[in-house]
Amino acid sequence: MARKLLGVAAAAFASLAGAADATTSPSSAGLKGALESESIGLLSAEHFRLETGKCGNCTVPKQGLWYFENDLIAVPANGATVSGFMQGADRRSDVARWAAAQQPEKLAHPSLVWIGAPSIFENAVMLPGAQRVRAAGGNEHDIRLVPKIPTNLSYANDATAAYFAGRTVRMRGAIDSAGGKDVFVARTIWPSDFAFDPATMPSQPLHTSSDLAAFVRAPVKEARGIDTRLLWERHPGQARDWKQKPVLGFVLNGAQGDDDESLGGHYAIATGRIGNNGEWADWAVNNFYNLDSFSEKGIVAATLPMDNYLMDLNSGQQYYRPSYMLVAVLNNERTAAAYQGGVQRVFNHFYRHDFQYRHASANCAGISVDVFDSLGWHIPERGPSAPLKSLAAYAYIAAKDGSLQSGRKIYDYLNEEQTRLLPAVAFESAGLDLLDIVGPSGKAGRALTPYEQQLRSDVDAIFLVRIPQIPSSRATGSAPVFSFDEFQSRVPADQADWKIVPVDARPFPDTLRDPSSPAEDDPSPVPPPIAGIGVFTVLAAVVFWRRRKKTKAAKKQTTTPEELVH
Repeated sequence: MARKLLGVAAAAFASLAGAADATTSPSSAGLKGALESESIGLLSAEHFRLETGKCGNCTVPKQGLWYFENDLIAVPANGATVSGFMQGADRRSDVARWAAAQQPEKLAHPSLVWIGAPSIFENAVMLPGAQRVRAAGGNEHDIRLVPKIPTNLSYANDATAAYFAGRTVRMRGAIDSAGGKDVFVARTIWPSDFAFDPATMPSQPLHTSSDLAAFVRAPVKEARGIDTRLLWERHPGQARDWKQKPVLGFVLNGAQGDDDESLGGHYAIATGRIGNNGEWADWAVNNFYNLDSFSEKGIVAATLPMDNYLMDLNSGQQYYRPSYMLVAVLNNERTAAAYQGGVQRVFNHFYRHDFQYRHASANCAGISVDVFDSLGWHIPERGPSAPLKSLAAYAYIAAKDGSLQSGRKIYDYLNEEQTRLLPAVAFESAGLDLLDIVGPSGKAGRALTPYEQQLRSDVDAIFLVRIPQIPSSRATGSAPVFSFDEFQSRVPADQADWKIVPVDARPFPDTLRDPSSPAEDDPSPVPPPIAGIGVFTVLAAVVFWRRRKKTKAAKKQTTTPEELVH
């Protein structure tokens, strides 16, 4: 049912987009095609073309197209170099081999980028009520918001309109000419004043390692704009000219206010360039979500532009929680291009189901960290949360739920490396280690790999960004948890009282599976240590029983008849 509802909503918008594909039909300053004079991260959009997943002549893996049958995507144009993948190899070894063999060359294009809308309306001022905008030329135009996805729990409301009123925005959407009057149907609204201003950015280095977590944990305040803080720069005192500088961005999304299962937050890595006026809406965000279920907000795992990732009216992260970002400003794009090239290969494996999204071992944080690890950045580990506690937790949850699978889930959570399990820990560990790498020689406490040496050489500045949640009918979110114990302290003691948003399964068609895909067996419901304890317990019981039996037999043989009578 969810697939049908989301499909209908996407198909309706795609058909609307197709009907108005001549996005320049209304003569309006600021209106252009979604790929016109645009960038997608580090790449110019000129070598992409807009298609839907039903594209019959796209030279990209068909498995990826299946997820976007009724939605707009950008695919490499004819002649563009496309990121590949190694058949039969797991994602980590594929990226490692590719990174070791690659020569200095231009970044290949991703197989697909989720765009969602055919048009961009720039430099438009939102008028009160969010029904009209004033274009750069002074003309006013009617707008309307794309409909709420049926499964979405909340949506933009009067508070949202008030938030954007009077502000210059960039919108993604489509022109609806039905009824003889052109109306811009907005899917994404991005405030232009979210731009970075290096010249006025306050310099506030971290004084202790806990300061980074404190930045994230600071109470959420109502804010109209972003908050920035410069942590480090290579040339203090010099004018900060970051125009067109490449970047590597670490994005941490907070906890939702209406979903207890979301308290861990979300994690993604972005690449791109800082615009001439501090713009960053066109950065490419590499967003991993579970492909085997339907997101109630319509989110699909993909590389997508930053404005869509944060500000899509249905799937944008900022409509249901605050976000944080650590940005490394680079003097050479090779460090960011290496990550982007590697993660694009991982997406090819992901869409093919060469591996599955797993909430403990292969979630948004784990997959992202694994790419860096394959490239050679070995972010310091912090160890699992509670290996010993996991044994008792397994037994308790399995018995309480009557399910060995439930026991296995809690066991995996407590035994997974924290930098791969928790987005907030991944964010903190990467940020602190990056500061150590660019700091005084030897501060990182280890010999640096070639990729880590590139980071040390290429990073010119590091700054933090706090991005406010957009007001809407949704509950206010908060900072994500930094530990499993913190998670337990923030949810109701009785799991029956948890706020949970149920989602439908999205089975992957067997016809799209590739026999060459590496085998990835589902973990046994009984982990090896638990099984070992069980076997040991049984053997110990057998040995005890046999010894007791022998003792009784020996005692019987030495007992006289008189003793029995007595």
